[in-house]
Amino acid sequence: MKFREGDEWLEADGLGGFASGTATGLRTRRYHALLLTATTPPTGRMVLINGLDAWLENASGSYALTSQRYEPGVIHPDGATRITEFSANPWPRWIYSLEDGTTIAHEVIARHGSPVVALSWRVLSGSGGTLSVRPFFSGRDYHALHRENGSFRFDPESTSGGLVWRPYDGVPAIRVAANGEYHHRPDWYRNFRYEAERERELDSIEDLAAPGVFTFDLHAREAALILSTEPIVASDALAALDEIRAAESKRRAAFASPLHRAADTYLVERGAGQTIIAGYPWFADWGRDTFIALRGICLAADRIDEARHILLEWSRAISEGMLPNRFPDRGEAPEFNAVDASLWFVIVVYDLVDAAARCGTELSEEDRRTLEDSVDRILDGYAHGTRFGIRADEDGLLAAGVPGAQLTWMDAKVGDHVITPRIGKPVEVQALWLNALWLASRRSPRWRELFDRGRTAFESKFWNASLGFLNDVVDVDHQAGRVDASLRPNQILALGGLPLTLVDEERGRRALSIIEARLWTPLGLRSLASGEPSYAGRYAGGVAARDGSYHQGTVWPWLITAFVEAWLRGRGRTAEAIAEARQRFLAPLLDHLDEAGLGHISEIADGDAPHRPNGCPFQAWSVGEALRLDRIVLASPARGNRTPRSASKSAEGATHELGVR
Repeated sequence: MKFREGDEWLEADGLGGFASGTATGLRTRRYHALLLTATTPPTGRMVLINGLDAWLENASGSYALTSQRYEPGVIHPDGATRITEFSANPWPRWIYSLEDGTTIAHEVIARHGSPVVALSWRVLSGSGGTLSVRPFFSGRDYHALHRENGSFRFDPESTSGGLVWRPYDGVPAIRVAANGEYHHRPDWYRNFRYEAERERELDSIEDLAAPGVFTFDLHAREAALILSTEPIVASDALAALDEIRAAESKRRAAFASPLHRAADTYLVERGAGQTIIAGYPWFADWGRDTFIALRGICLAADRIDEARHILLEWSRAISEGMLPNRFPDRGEAPEFNAVDASLWFVIVVYDLVDAAARCGTELSEEDRRTLEDSVDRILDGYAHGTRFGIRADEDGLLAAGVPGAQLTWMDAKVGDHVITPRIGKPVEVQALWLNALWLASRRSPRWRELFDRGRTAFESKFWNASLGFLNDVVDVDHQAGRVDASLRPNQILALGGLPLTLVDEERGRRALSIIEARLWTPLGLRSLASGEPSYAGRYAGGVAARDGSYHQGTVWPWLITAFVEAWLRGRGRTAEAIAEARQRFLAPLLDHLDEAGLGHISEIADGDAPHRPNGCPFQAWSVGEALRLDRIVLASPARGNRTPRSASKSAEGATHELGVR
């Protein structure tokens, strides 16, 4: 494949740690590293080994195999120019073609379930030579940068499993095993420059410690370098490499498709259970992201046990009817500033029941009761009132918001300024709230009256007849009758993407035609229509500029699946319509797997053509919703697709009941 500096690879370990970098080998982010581990999975991430220099020496000369960028933008040495092939599948692999005819393959493989990364080099053709590898160490928080200091401990300990560095107090031990020789040559390498950080107007300069050089005889055998924070138990580095390569080859070959394999990357341990990382390289697990992503990553992939474990683990975090928006990295109190996270949890609980039935499994009585209780605690909390002014209003709709707090998924904030406050009754929150009430009313009729009241209010308040689509927020700032009629994609969840649709077919077709014309792009929906006063077509500049445009026109791939559900509703689930939807809406997402975050789907893209991928290059809900689109929404009826019900049908006719089909 063609390779660009903007194309990034990822090797995740299933614990929250990972290795990552670019196709060219140039590190462009502070997060690019070979050994980045989660000390309290999936959080407490630390960068331990950032990268390395490698070169080959033989009778013909010395040939660099790597490149670094140093301030003020100098690239040295010239190893990247010798890359002739790169592939990220099944793991990152580079082919270097040297001037003397020698070709060398280099691989990076993370071992799933362990904080271990294996590196290898081997001669494919030519005479080989002596390979030298100089690792660059830090020992820092993964959001920070490292500078030269007198405290770094360069000297390693020698153990039966290799060498062990303890760079600083409180930093995990760095263990390295090699089938070569180590030569201690301590030094500092200064002023590495990370171009992606510089583009964001963030600190972009780093100094790294270089304790020494490993040398390998590539004439004789493959070179192996094993990096870990745990003792390396294999008899030698080459045996460890062989074991990791064999295990990972078998594991990765078992996935049904590239999207299934990508989805697995986001499933990680949390406590005794599991969770979903929102995105790599800088996100941890977020409530809203977890539940949206889970619908595809777990349920569309028939990973019922993982979904159950995740929901049960998160159910322990309910407080005052709310689930956390995120867990901070360092063990601080969870943050609850999300009105929709708990409602997504309710939706996914019922999706789990559907998926389990489709797979021929059932929830245990204990799990069923735990999830039932969680649903009731959420709805009770919301109905009676909880944090941030979240409460069921007299009209049955859900009011939410206080000044200075961002509660919806459009949550950008610059300093104390919330870019899209959306205080009042946001449209997608009502869609989630009414769906949650509708689903819960099958088990507990006490929710039916509140649902009916809210549905009636939704129909009367949200449809904007003059514009032909739904208002984005009604009763803005809790002022009755005040509306925000900005054309945003949030209304799509009232048209598709959830079990119950809230508009009739005629209005749905009218709104969808406008959404398709003004919001749809090949990579997702714009967060604000071009032509609106606050529209920003490019996501660029410093942090303030980027956050200011984050939901003001920037494209979000995760929204495409709900859009396609609504699109199919207007055309019928015929074979012809499904085939057209696959070509128009799914194919561009699959093409995107070969750019930016390789094998994955980016968090966002520019609103203006050519819709450059941007933001987090490996995003869980983007991948999850693409997988749900492929496996559920665009599947044949025999696959068990659930067509959304219309709001015109009574809750009495619902078939969704926790534990009952």
